[in-house]
Amino acid sequence: MMKLVKPIELFQKFLKSGSKEQGRLLGLDVGQKYVGLAVSDTCNKIASPLSVLVRKKTNIDLMARDLQMLVSQLSLIGFVVGYPFSLQGQSSVEAVQVKLFMEELRKTGRLDGLCYTYWNENYTSKCVEALLDPLNLHPVESKTIMDKFAAVGILQDFISHFLGVFVDQYSHSLLGYLDDMNRNLKSEDMPRE
Repeated sequence: MMKLVKPIELFQKFLKSGSKEQGRLLGLDVGQKYVGLAVSDTCNKIASPLSVLVRKKTNIDLMARDLQMLVSQLSLIGFVVGYPFSLQGQSSVEAVQVKLFMEELRKTGRLDGLCYTYWNENYTSKCVEALLDPLNLHPVESKTIMDKFAAVGILQDFISHFLGVFVDQYSHSLLGYLDDMNRNLKSEDMPRE
């Protein structure tokens, strides 16, 4: 059965898997319409954007199958799930939705043996949104990029917290990605000779 664990327990499980082929972590940014995914590198030092899953009440089994495939392909040992912890200690509507989503995933039985933990996601989407805003992207493109990079922020924060990696790789990788996208957009707008 998929099991909720404390963050330190997931990190300890990750350390125990410390062979040559170390297990990796998957970051999830659970939203109402999409679930952004990010994956750690094979050394578990840097989080990178992976993809976005469309979230509907009717497709939880399909999402579980997709995640099951990623577990196998990427040698995943656990999920770091963004959770909107309240500063006042009260559960928000978003927090309840994240817990319900994870419970529905658990009930599918497709992710048995995996552990997951909740990690503070406060302001991850807002930070990414502030970086994307000047690019004037199509709303759907902007939303999917935002969800992937919010997942990167969640996972990178978890990794950095426990590994003590203080290099701001999240911002570096996001800014590099946005610079490349901006160059591509500008080159498409340039008149051709």
